[in-house]
Amino acid sequence: MPVNRLFEKAKRLVESGRVEILGQGVYNVIGDHGTYTVVQDYTGKWSCSCPGFMKKANCSHIAAVIILTKMKRRQKPKQS
Repeated sequence: MPVNRLFEKAKRLVESGRVEILGQGVYNVIGDHGTYTVVQDYTGKWSCSCPGFMKKANCSHIAAVIILTKMKRRQKPKQS
């Protein structure tokens, strides 16, 4: 999948509320063809249970989680 298309799909998943935080580094993503688990391990490496990740080691589900986490970091108020 071209990078632009992957990013657009990931953005759509976030905007439609299809990414759920389950716990520390674990997310549930409702994709177009199923529901997948995205995990970030202690080294920072991402993985996803979708078939696309198994073939290409990259997918829109991981991109969606990264987008969501970056958005949440920006929304946190700075404490003084």
